[in-house]
Amino acid sequence: MPGVSGRVLVVDDNKVIRQLIRVNLELEGFEVVTAADGAEALDMVHRVCPDVVTLDVVMPRLDGLRTAARLRDDPGTRHLPLAIISACTQYEVESGLAVGVDAFLSKPFEPAELVRLVRQLVRRERTSAVDDGVEASSDDSADGRPDGPTDGGTDGMHEAGQVGRTVG
Repeated sequence: MPGVSGRVLVVDDNKVIRQLIRVNLELEGFEVVTAADGAEALDMVHRVCPDVVTLDVVMPRLDGLRTAARLRDDPGTRHLPLAIISACTQYEVESGLAVGVDAFLSKPFEPAELVRLVRQLVRRERTSAVDDGVEASSDDSADGRPDGPTDGGTDGMHEAGQVGRTVG
């Protein structure tokens, strides 16, 4: 689809937050599909084939951290970029890192930070997909996801490797 920057699956139990994220991403050319919780996201993910998934932490039925863990356990979604968008505690950040979350964005967030984060994760996913076809990839990480920061750093946005930085 010309003009489309990528497909994002936005998972949040709050309808207003889902719409806020949707509008901001669509204005920047992303195609956005939404789910109200992790269980719905898992039902949709293979059908919609997103480039990135954003997850809230606290949701009914299946929370964001358990959803991330299930996505990482599934060979079809193992390398899918995952971002937690939530008012995270340090424990939730550490738990997210343990299950393989790629980045964190604190609520409330600036729309520009959201767009920048999603763009970076889409670029990373596309670069990784190209690298997967090359025998000698520059990606040496154990889990197949590239290492390194997703952003030069804003106070609300954090790459998974930046554990020492305060989130929210």
